[in-house]
Amino acid sequence: MNVEVISAAAAGPLPGGATPELARIGVIGAGQMGNGIAHVCALAGLPVTMLDVRPEQLQNAMSVMARNMERQVNRALISAEARDSALGLIETSTDYGAFGDADLVIEAATEKEDVKRAVYKTVTPHLKPSCLIASNTSSISITRLGAGTDRPEKFIGMHFMNPVPVMKLVEIIRGIATDEPTFLAVVGLAHRLGKATAVSEDFPAFIVNRILVPMINEAVYALYEGVGSISAIDVSMRLGANHPMGPLELADFIGLDTCLSIMQVLYEGLSDSKYRPCPLLVKYVEAGWLGRKTGRGFYDYSQDPPRPTR
Repeated sequence: MNVEVISAAAAGPLPGGATPELARIGVIGAGQMGNGIAHVCALAGLPVTMLDVRPEQLQNAMSVMARNMERQVNRALISAEARDSALGLIETSTDYGAFGDADLVIEAATEKEDVKRAVYKTVTPHLKPSCLIASNTSSISITRLGAGTDRPEKFIGMHFMNPVPVMKLVEIIRGIATDEPTFLAVVGLAHRLGKATAVSEDFPAFIVNRILVPMINEAVYALYEGVGSISAIDVSMRLGANHPMGPLELADFIGLDTCLSIMQVLYEGLSDSKYRPCPLLVKYVEAGWLGRKTGRGFYDYSQDPPRPTR
């Protein structure tokens, strides 16, 4: 696997004539990832249009961004003027027609291939021919997603880490058809956002989740097989491996449905039994216990501190 790590400082200026200018950004999805992407783009001085089919989700996303930027002001990471300017650059819409002047649209829909394909089918008729499309998918083939659009050469993976305003890495994934100007433009954008980039080949789950999520799945197997309790597994990895968060706590933070989707992509894409999703993970998702976002996963978040559910 040919993997390249590029920092903003090391990359230097990109060839000006070879790359399209990305002056206006569209973001599809106003959930945790979508509002984080809009947040960092606006702070970088880029006008952003954020779309979601649910007006209430858009309102919630704007509130979340305002709170998160206020925290940055309080920590002296940004100025109050930068906060106000960034929030003023973000528009919201439920109409895909709002992307007519976008130079890049970043899709941050749920991690299900059929949902993403439906989004591309809906959005592409509204885009100008030069508009690039990036998917924030954490595991699904960029080649396959791009082939379902009218512009596979302008389609690329741009996988932000969660929480987007805090985490410094963006994985960049080219599909087979992705052209060089698209790649250079998106790497340049990531650097403008203050991110470092790691370039991954288009294999299931790319780099971060190819390594991270199987570790989480193995922790669920350890729980399933009675090797240790939730608390014992998490404290062992925090104190024994110096991880900032235990794997089951991390699974709740990511979302158990997302973890399961990534394991299914790995299992189906690589046909290796070591990627078989743990049956206990499947049961939690079937129960709707998806982690922090539903208030219950491996921990019950209705209590403070959260209590293990097994």
